Amino acid sequence: MADYKSDIEIARSAKKQPIQAIGEKIGIPSEHLLPYGHDKAKVSAEFIKSVKGNKDGKLILVTAINPTPAGEGKTTTTVGLGDGLNRIGKKAVVCIREASLGPNFGVKGGAAGGGYAQVVPMEDMNLHFTGDFHAITTAHNLLSALIDNHIYWGNELGIDIRRVAWRRVMDMNDRALRQIIVSLGGVANGFPREAGFDITVASEVMAILCLATDLKDLEKRLGDIIVAYRRDKTPVYARDLKADGAMAVLLKDAIQPNLVQTLENNPAFVHGGPFANIAHGCNSVVATTTALKLADYVVTEAGFGADLGAEKFFDIKCRKAGLKPAAAVIVATVRAMKMNGGVKKEDLGQENIEAVKKGCANLGRHIENVKQFGVPAVVAINHFVSDTDAEIEAMKAFVAAQGAEAILCKHWAQGSAGIEELAHKVVEIAESGASQFSPLYPDDMPLFEKINTIVKRIYRGDEAIADKAIRDQLHQWEQAGYGNLPVCMAKTQYSFSTDPNLRGAPTGHTVPVREVRLAAGAGFVVIICGEVMTMPGLPSKPSSEKIFLNDQGQIEGLF
Repeated sequence: MADYKSDIEIARSAKKQPIQAIGEKIGIPSEHLLPYGHDKAKVSAEFIKSVKGNKDGKLILVTAINPTPAGEGKTTTTVGLGDGLNRIGKKAVVCIREASLGPNFGVKGGAAGGGYAQVVPMEDMNLHFTGDFHAITTAHNLLSALIDNHIYWGNELGIDIRRVAWRRVMDMNDRALRQIIVSLGGVANGFPREAGFDITVASEVMAILCLATDLKDLEKRLGDIIVAYRRDKTPVYARDLKADGAMAVLLKDAIQPNLVQTLENNPAFVHGGPFANIAHGCNSVVATTTALKLADYVVTEAGFGADLGAEKFFDIKCRKAGLKPAAAVIVATVRAMKMNGGVKKEDLGQENIEAVKKGCANLGRHIENVKQFGVPAVVAINHFVSDTDAEIEAMKAFVAAQGAEAILCKHWAQGSAGIEELAHKVVEIAESGASQFSPLYPDDMPLFEKINTIVKRIYRGDEAIADKAIRDQLHQWEQAGYGNLPVCMAKTQYSFSTDPNLRGAPTGHTVPVREVRLAAGAGFVVIICGEVMTMPGLPSKPSSEKIFLNDQGQIEGLF
């Protein structure tokens, strides 16, 4: 096997263009770029407003099968397809999410693509970037501080301290902070109560930033956040604490999309970063809608498998922002098919056509699910050098039997040259106007019925189960006027069920709902299922152990 360069080596040798040159390609004048160094910039709110009248380009969603430790390469394919569309003469922009620091030092790694299909500067994107996540963390925790401060100074709003719904956040995997007691230490420190931390990407402020259309909308949504309840169960809002104005001030730069470039010097918007297993898993509405005004094609991704990311992209982001995707690409690998077919990770290098065929059930389910939204789908087989021709053919034959097409993509090793066939196919589907997009359920369906619709039609389970207290809570929110909100399912990304070890295409399972949270500012209800955590932990050997600065001051071990 040839000696391949690591992602970071490839990224480091990139021939980057000044960010002004990248902006010029899609008509953003340099005075509307607010540079962060030479290779990244924010796009001004004034410019975004000025292009609102432009015609929209075509929106392409990249999603995937359920992730396996074998790796799928969804972001890599998103970036590769953007480069591929530019290569065949289309004006295309990539829209992806920013990376959370937590997984960088944990297991998952970063979010800038890989091989010769990456967005650069890769190190910056995975570490701090333009400070958006820090701003979100600070705005969130300002609100946390204001709640406890209000209680301390006499609690004029009558907050029931047993019913404070607003937790704290930090952008790190730290399981020790999941459940904590605050305000210990006597009278001077306030009233002790139970609290906890989530990871920043699970913050409602992150969701609000990613769904807001402009600063005014952002401030209104921040004010709509329900932070606590009184003894009579009436809600206390962030605006009751006069927090919305100061929070918007902290987020005024963060809401502006970040412009960077691919290895092939094509434009990419990298903005926002909610996780798809605990939040809605899409990049910001501002970035996507702006890109659509500047390009023929916008390629965006939604996190994890189509059961999570794509479902939320369609049912939350597209519904709320009025977006109509023209086509979907489902990323899969031969290796992942083998894992879904029961092969251990250490045996993936050996040809096993039977395991590929068995594992394809997972892919088939995702193809069917995407079609339920009326969006035509094509499968991208992200190529690994260990894949054999017979294994690839088995996958192609399976997908053809599902009424779709699978195309082998070699962008990881070859950049845009390796993904031209997929680019042509995506154009063909998008131009055909075959997409008849509509969300899975109507706004006016009761909340628990929405949950059950997703469980039955997307996860193929028998039903969702929930305690009476949870059903009563959903009913109370319906009575309070929140029944028309979409639901945001928080569950394991590894399976259609809530059991992360149940691979393939299980049926007949039940989905236990553990907790529900109303995100009134973001405009959805979070449904926490099974054992999923809103504050992840680190593994026994975290990635951070291998990250250091070399003698030249360059970062090593990031990927």
